[in-house]
Amino acid sequence: MKDAPAEPPKLDSEARGKLRAALLAHYDRHARDLPWRRETDPYRVLVSEIMLQQTRVETVKRYYGPWLDRFPTLDALAVAEEDDVLKAWEGLGYYRRARNLREAARVVRERWAGAVPGGYEDLRALPGVGDYTAGAVASIAFGVAVPAVDGNVKRVLSRLFDMARPLPARLRQHAAELVDPTRPGDWNQALMELGATVCTPRAPRCGECPLGAACLARARGTQSERPEARGRKKSPTVDIALAVLHTGGRVLLVRRPADGLLGRMWAFPERELGLQPGVPTADRARRAVAELVEAIGVRSARAPLELPLCRHSFTHLEARYHPWAIEVDARTAPAAGDHDSAWVDPRALGVRAIPKAQQRVLSTLLDSLEKAVP
Repeated sequence: MKDAPAEPPKLDSEARGKLRAALLAHYDRHARDLPWRRETDPYRVLVSEIMLQQTRVETVKRYYGPWLDRFPTLDALAVAEEDDVLKAWEGLGYYRRARNLREAARVVRERWAGAVPGGYEDLRALPGVGDYTAGAVASIAFGVAVPAVDGNVKRVLSRLFDMARPLPARLRQHAAELVDPTRPGDWNQALMELGATVCTPRAPRCGECPLGAACLARARGTQSERPEARGRKKSPTVDIALAVLHTGGRVLLVRRPADGLLGRMWAFPERELGLQPGVPTADRARRAVAELVEAIGVRSARAPLELPLCRHSFTHLEARYHPWAIEVDARTAPAAGDHDSAWVDPRALGVRAIPKAQQRVLSTLLDSLEKAVP
């Protein structure tokens, strides 16, 4: 591996001007036509940037328009019910973002009279808004000359200055020095676009790069090594038993706690399985489900049915759901639940947002019930 200097050379004003002109000209010619790039409304810019956190552009494109149809203004989002917000976000993942976005709208409504603030520090103080999102909204919606460093920008700058493992403060310093003072929003988007389409993680297309002539990594042949990959820790695997209780065409759903994974979404009652050496996972899951049934206070009408294992990857863990379908004696199932539980028709969930993995479990339950009908 070729070593880069610890301190990359600084660019003078003339060099920075040439870089800006080259990248913005490239962006003007080749920028993808994305729906949020047609927007100047700060609320809509904020929505797009929150959605784009840790989510692919193609996925966000499917959600952005419907979201704005449902919540066209900041006020509409601020007064919306939490269930409505989570339902509109269903399938987009990282659901804390939806709750933070709603809370940010309420803060803006109360503290800023409904007008998204234009200052970086004010934006940074909103729920769910970090350094990158604050910089993106401030520059794109308000023309403030501040950087916005996401993963794509980090890669571009690491190669441009041939930095192996740049510290966040160093990256932000370089990004701040390069921001175009007259088109800061376009500049930040141009850097992101370059990283997404040309300066890609693998096989960067250096021959097409408007910054190629100034790129130190390209000159030294280290572009495929910048930035150095950090070893990723293997995510732990967690086994979770699901009690899929049903009776009379209804299933029992409970609302998850606000704190933690999938907060405030509706799901089947669950219990994480502890380690019991020598005891098969299926047996542990069956026992855990029986304990859940007892705790809920219902009785089963017949023997439980084991449904197929369902796997789901989160950012920090791998979940293996072990669902057991249990038909409940109708005499022990209440006609209605409380604020945090409900017996619902699985084909008419209304505004209740269900996690993806448990949607798959629900589908297998419905399939098994249909096959059981004579």
